[in-house]
Amino acid sequence: MPNLIYLLEHYGVLIVFGIVLVEQLGLPIPAFPILVVAGALAVDGDMNGGLVLAAALGACLISDFTWFRAGRHFGKRILRLLCRISLSPDYCVSQTEDKFKRWGPKALVVSKFVPGFNTVAAPMSGALGTPPGQFFLYAGLGALLWSGTGIVVGVIFHASVQQVLDLLSTMGSTALLMLATLLGLFLLYKFLERRRFRQALQIERIGIDELLDLIEQGEEPLMVDARSATAQALEPAVPGALFFNGKEPVPAMIAMDKDRHIIVYCSCPNDVTAAQVAKLLHQHGFHRAKPLHGGLDAWNAAYRSDQPAPASLLGEGLPS
Repeated sequence: MPNLIYLLEHYGVLIVFGIVLVEQLGLPIPAFPILVVAGALAVDGDMNGGLVLAAALGACLISDFTWFRAGRHFGKRILRLLCRISLSPDYCVSQTEDKFKRWGPKALVVSKFVPGFNTVAAPMSGALGTPPGQFFLYAGLGALLWSGTGIVVGVIFHASVQQVLDLLSTMGSTALLMLATLLGLFLLYKFLERRRFRQALQIERIGIDELLDLIEQGEEPLMVDARSATAQALEPAVPGALFFNGKEPVPAMIAMDKDRHIIVYCSCPNDVTAAQVAKLLHQHGFHRAKPLHGGLDAWNAAYRSDQPAPASLLGEGLPS
């Protein structure tokens, strides 16, 4: 552990840059604590606070611009990829899409303080066509605010931080083991949280082949679009689909036959939003509501833009 303190004092700027960079790129390594430690060490002159701030700011902007370009090039696909590899629950995209659309690029100023939001804010900026100059302005302000807050917290509580560092330095390899254990427990908690979330959304799904069979049999299933308004703006909906963005069924559904087949789709990983809506519809008596496995991607694979959708999906006059 004394060697770690030595490294922080002599190579702290590089360490801050590296840890902030990998954390902002998506690895589950908390970087804010290292900024607090750096701020505390800067008080006693062991680190240069200005260089630490510059290193953190540079790391944030490199990461943000990387995801911004990925969002600009790959669009919605990069958002789904982020949620697949993230240790946060899969609704990370669906819960933040409309928030970003409501506030626009200004949301980048506070995105790093909001769990989950930071993961998708930069690529979403690219996917929604935010001008690069505007992106750098708000992303830079957000990075400066987040990095500066960590350093200032370290400056304010430098005495307490220094006591912790002194204690760790006397513990030798035990301190490293303790830190590794804490990191492992954090990763385990996030993994269990993700698994619990998925288990809570266990519901029978319908495959695209089964859906096509229903259509051919004349069942006229009602298609329900459970995507956020932002996702709907990024990719066209199934023709005739009923948009569902609230917590209750829309009035047009209340008088519907409860035995009608209802197919709910989204464009999120593991169909989680569609599963949530299907479970809600079950609570209102629509026991044949099912999420579409594969979501909008599965539909688009079956019906390309140059092929007309079946007339039976026009919803019999339901609003779209």
